[in-house]
Amino acid sequence: MIVAIDGPAGSGKSTIARLVACELGFSYLDTGAMYRAVAWRALEEQLDLSSPLPEESTKRIREIAQTERIDFGFADGEPLPSKVFIDGKDVTEQIRTPECDRAVSPVSADPGVRTALIQQQKRFGMEHNAVLEGRDIGTVVFPDAECKVFLTASSRERARRRALQNAAKAGRDTATDAEVEAIHNDILRRDEYDSTREVSPLTPAADSYLLDSTDMAIDEVVAVIVELARERQRQSQQVGKTSKSAAEQVSKTSKSARPASRRQNKSEAKPASRR
Repeated sequence: MIVAIDGPAGSGKSTIARLVACELGFSYLDTGAMYRAVAWRALEEQLDLSSPLPEESTKRIREIAQTERIDFGFADGEPLPSKVFIDGKDVTEQIRTPECDRAVSPVSADPGVRTALIQQQKRFGMEHNAVLEGRDIGTVVFPDAECKVFLTASSRERARRRALQNAAKAGRDTATDAEVEAIHNDILRRDEYDSTREVSPLTPAADSYLLDSTDMAIDEVVAVIVELARERQRQSQQVGKTSKSAAEQVSKTSKSARPASRRQNKSEAKPASRR
């Protein structure tokens, strides 16, 4: 079973998806980390990531996505990856910086990069009961996912959450108004970019569950998605049982409807012998 969680920057997809995976006992794949790993490599090589991407930069980031394998490190029995690697290098911390936040949009919008990374995501999903989060999981990567959620919140609330997250990493309990405002401006820019890009624009799947978490606590959001996933799972199992029962009935009917072997009836008229 696939649980697809899509949504804009700062909506809490990563945090929520991890908790949902733990609650369901599913594996978790952070698709955003894959794009961030490519963006980090591009920054390391000092590529020009201005929009539109220069031809030389486009060619190189596609090569990175196609040739540098991205892996996740899992502790034994844990559904959540504890490490992110690109070409064998641990970049778990490096891909969560503000610089990488800004660089990932033009990288993830490139069709060549997306094609290369989507193949890895599909392979993972086919091998596991998994929770995946991103911006086009339910529309492009797994359009047939059993459970789809589009998670959002107001842009101001998303900026506040991201600022607090960054402050916590720096050992602080609060974020300044200036920090929140800077992140808010960046989120507005990214929302515009992600929703209007030509390749896989950010948009809810037609059959996704729209969940606005602006005024919700994390545990409330998790509870809603877990219950939704379990309901979809029950429905899928019921459909499976119904299909199996129908197939068995068809098989029984087919067997009972076999034509009987024709036997000669003594009363049947025989053609008169020709004289």
